[in-house]
Amino acid sequence: MSQFSVAPMMDWTDRHCRFFHRLLSKEAQLWTEMVTAKAIIHGDKNRLLDYDAHEHPLVLQLGGSDPKEMALAAKVGQDWGYDEININVGCPSDRVQSGSFGACLMQTPETVAQCIEAMGEVVDTPLSVKSRIGVDDMESYEELTNFIEVVSQAGCTNFVVHARKAWLKGLSPKQNRSVPPLNYDWVYQLKKDFPKLTIGINGGIGSLVEVGEHLKHVDNAMLGRAVYHQPYLLAGVDQAFYQSNTLIISREQVLLDFIDYIKIQQKNEVPIRSMTRHILGLYHAQPNAKRFKRLLSGKVVELTHLYEWLEQGDKHE
Repeated sequence: MSQFSVAPMMDWTDRHCRFFHRLLSKEAQLWTEMVTAKAIIHGDKNRLLDYDAHEHPLVLQLGGSDPKEMALAAKVGQDWGYDEININVGCPSDRVQSGSFGACLMQTPETVAQCIEAMGEVVDTPLSVKSRIGVDDMESYEELTNFIEVVSQAGCTNFVVHARKAWLKGLSPKQNRSVPPLNYDWVYQLKKDFPKLTIGINGGIGSLVEVGEHLKHVDNAMLGRAVYHQPYLLAGVDQAFYQSNTLIISREQVLLDFIDYIKIQQKNEVPIRSMTRHILGLYHAQPNAKRFKRLLSGKVVELTHLYEWLEQGDKHE
């Protein structure tokens, strides 16, 4: 079981972002962006699902509420080699609401249970559910435990809980990531009340020290925006949570390794900006951070810029 995960983030945790994160940590569990079951069934499976073998352990997050579609998509995910398949029961976007999935599924735990049952009949890849602590008028801890109870009875033993409610009306998806107050205690209590289940926590966690504190109460912790904006946080994960004796990789080595990846992807006609946009925060909190961001934010971004950056060494200040 992984103690540390990088959260699924729409438009951010694509395959290039995940490869970059894997350069920093060999052990952290990585997640795809949410992919709808319908897209997998009817769309370009290679574009949606392909990944680099180095990305394992890797979780495929599915969006959907139709048990048959979710089962079909889960089977495709298993055949693609994903290590775990997750149901999104936390996203509050309009698109998700119109499709009757994401956070609104917290109001119908029986539907989530039916999806788990249908998926479990066709795959043996581990299944999980990522939820909120409530949605809209769900005000009580009892409603949260009822959700967990119903879904776990269908065969799901692994839950990751974003410790905020989702407001489907009145708040934007961006506001839903920060405005509803955090309630870590409810997630801690879930672990006490369901000791046989794997309970993970997500939401508002900003450092590895905070992760360590949460792990005193739950089984795993997930960082999202903090990792994306400060990716070098990941460099300390393997020593902190996986007893790794490997030396922490330098930013420069990460950049060199990512340059090699960019070269390979450019042969496949992948635009360089679609890769370099994920590394803007590599030098976060360093004296040269702004210059590095400017380098990758100009009208033209080329590999020569990165090589020049590395050649300058400590002269960036």
